[in-house]
Amino acid sequence: MSKHDLLFGLHSIEAVLNNEPERILEIFALKGRDDERMNRVIGLARQYGVSVSFVGKKALEDRARGESHQGIMANARAARVKTEADLDAIIEANEQPFLLILDGVTDPHNLGACIRSADAAGVHAVIVPKDNAASLTPVVRKVACGAAETMPLIQVTNLARTMRDIQARGIWIYGTAGEASQPLFDTKLTGPIAVVMGAEGSGMRRLTREHCDSLVSLPMAGSVSSLNVSVTTGICLFEVVRQRGL
Repeated sequence: MSKHDLLFGLHSIEAVLNNEPERILEIFALKGRDDERMNRVIGLARQYGVSVSFVGKKALEDRARGESHQGIMANARAARVKTEADLDAIIEANEQPFLLILDGVTDPHNLGACIRSADAAGVHAVIVPKDNAASLTPVVRKVACGAAETMPLIQVTNLARTMRDIQARGIWIYGTAGEASQPLFDTKLTGPIAVVMGAEGSGMRRLTREHCDSLVSLPMAGSVSSLNVSVTTGICLFEVVRQRGL
C-alpha cells in the first residue's frame, strides 16, 4: 500500500488542512491564478508551514496524470485505514447511529458521490468491504469535495459478520432492492439504522441481502428500471433525514 496520497482540488486540500494539516507534505499550485478561494488555501498551507510551489499548467497536469486538479494538488501522507475497531467506537459514541453500507461499489466516482451525500445527510460512517470495492483514491477524494477527509470510511474484511455485529447492537439494517415489495417512502426509518446499497448493476450480493432486516425499493414511474447507485443513496439517506426531522 502506498504511504503517500495525491490530493486534487481546492475542496479536498482545504479539508485536509483544516482537519489533519500534518498529513500535507507539499502543495503545487497553478502559477498566475489569483482568486479568493485559492489564496485562502495557500494562506492556510503557509500557516501550517507547508511548502507551496507555483508551477505552470503543463507541469501541474503532468503531476496530476490526467486528473482534474482545479489548479492545485498536494502530496500527503496516506490517511490511516479505518477498521471494525473504529466502527465500534463510532457506534458507541452515538445514541442513534446512522450508517451507510456499500456492498461492492467499484466505481470511484460513485463512491465519492456516496461519501459526499453521506456527509451531507449526517451519516456517522460509511462501511465498505476491503476487497472487490473502490477505496479512497484521489478520484474518490476529488468527487467527494472534501467529505472524504471528514467522513469515516470503514473497510471490513467480512461484511456479513460486520452486519451481524451491527444488528447485535440494536441497529436495524435496510437493504435496497428493485424487486422489494416494501416502498421506501412507506417504511419507518427512525432509530438506529444502517442503509445498504448494492454494487453497480448487480446489486447486493446474496449473503448481504440475507443479512438485511428488511428490503425496500424506490417507486419507479418512468421507463428506466433503476437509478445510479449514488443517486439512490442520496434519495434513501435524505428520506431517513426527513423522517428523523433533522
